[in-house]
Amino acid sequence: MGLENAVKSDIVKQYQGHDRDTGSSEVQIALLTNRINYLTEHFRTHKKDHHSRHGLLKMVSRRRRLLDYLHRVNADGYRSLLGKLDLRK
Repeated sequence: MGLENAVKSDIVKQYQGHDRDTGSSEVQIALLTNRINYLTEHFRTHKKDHHSRHGLLKMVSRRRRLLDYLHRVNADGYRSLLGKLDLRK
């Protein structure tokens, strides 16, 4: 199940760098974080859904790679994004 268009567009508007920015690292990380949080709640009730868990692990590693890239390229943006998304590190 994908994100609803309204939720996705709200996330993009909140994290975009300029008005036509839909694919920057910040936007991608925010969208992945939203999806990861949704799936984490899903697994509280569906403990044996291993196929979706595999997808979750792929999303987590993709977000980690994007965060590492953002840290290398823009350390200040990395720190502010961690604060906005309430991620540890």
